[in-house]
Amino acid sequence: MHRTTDNDQRPELELRFRGLHVTLQHVPGWLVAALATTTGSGLAAWLTSR
Repeated sequence: MHRTTDNDQRPELELRFRGLHVTLQHVPGWLVAALATTTGSGLAAWLTSR
């Protein structure tokens, strides 16, 4: 039998900004890939424009 503890219920990511509260239980792989692609593209564009 598996008991849930407070550690099992903690969110992966929790953002609070004024009235906005965003909680992610699990970060999806597609979101990590999209952020990595966007960051890489932006960095490449910035470096090549110099």
